[in-house]
Amino acid sequence: MTTLSLLESALDAPGLAVERLAGVAADELDAALREFVRTRREEALPVVTALASGGSSPTRRVAKKALYRLAQSGITPPAPEKRPMVERRPERAVRGWLSGIDGTGTRAAWIQFEAGYGEQIHCSLLLSDTTGIADVGGDRITKRRLEAELASLRASQKLPWVEMEPQEVTARVVEALALHEAQRTSPPAAFARWQHFFDGAAPPAPAAAPPSDDTPLADRAGEMLDLPELMGWFVDPDRVQTDAVRLMEARESRLVLSDQQKTEREEALVGDVTDRELPPEERRRWAHRLDEMAIIFDRTDRPEPAAMARAAAASLLDLDRIARHVPFARALAQRGLEVAVEVASGRLSAADVSRQAR
Repeated sequence: MTTLSLLESALDAPGLAVERLAGVAADELDAALREFVRTRREEALPVVTALASGGSSPTRRVAKKALYRLAQSGITPPAPEKRPMVERRPERAVRGWLSGIDGTGTRAAWIQFEAGYGEQIHCSLLLSDTTGIADVGGDRITKRRLEAELASLRASQKLPWVEMEPQEVTARVVEALALHEAQRTSPPAAFARWQHFFDGAAPPAPAAAPPSDDTPLADRAGEMLDLPELMGWFVDPDRVQTDAVRLMEARESRLVLSDQQKTEREEALVGDVTDRELPPEERRRWAHRLDEMAIIFDRTDRPEPAAMARAAAASLLDLDRIARHVPFARALAQRGLEVAVEVASGRLSAADVSRQAR
């Protein structure tokens, strides 16, 4: 077959042209292509395009000349189809979770972010109300893995764990960052990766004031320390060790004292510890913890503890009342003293009940 016949035979299957014309000399192919494009015009375009893209170097060079001649006569390949561009979206928080607060003022926070092209990124933090961001980690995560992590977390955690609006969780991180700024400290180095997710985020809204008729609830607030979530709430036992020893000595004294006198001594000791260990700044910190736990109680359908926590917070913030006359403050001091007695007697390890943020 002639070279021109080979070109004609490829009209129905342009992809075969490269194979059929592989051994044709460049000069011979050039002459055949001139005649081919002159007679076939638009029909020739697929065959010539196949040769220009898939043949040997000489073949491609000759075919490109033929394409140029076709273009000069107004015949050009169709424009390549443009693939739609995936628009980069703003990064945003899409889900959030918070744990309750332990006795050191520490809680866990999870935030799921959606990055620019839709990938899901999971950020895990430990937030302390005394030091700021205590720890941070995370990475890209699939929906299946996230659900598995949540199920495992709910099964193993002693503190309640609730899903909240992501903006509510990012607000707690902003609050922790403000604490770093106030104390002139820095978050962990690993937080630098996450910093941009929180730029421009708002801090938490102020807690709502409780109704004025909550005094009975505030008087019962010490009962909350028997809730599983608040069993670790007490003043630092390490700070009241000397007082604990005095309390043990008073209880074990061989002096003949009436029960009333013993009670009065113990009440005075607890009052002194309460006033000393719960100055205004500490009262504000514990009030904030109570307000935060009230939100957790609300989200777990426990209205009475929620109301009691808010009432106790309000009583702590009433700085006209001496600390020893605030039932919840006194309960914190009493619990701390009892724990310190257990440490002094060797029944508890000081490290196990330390109030240092973990």
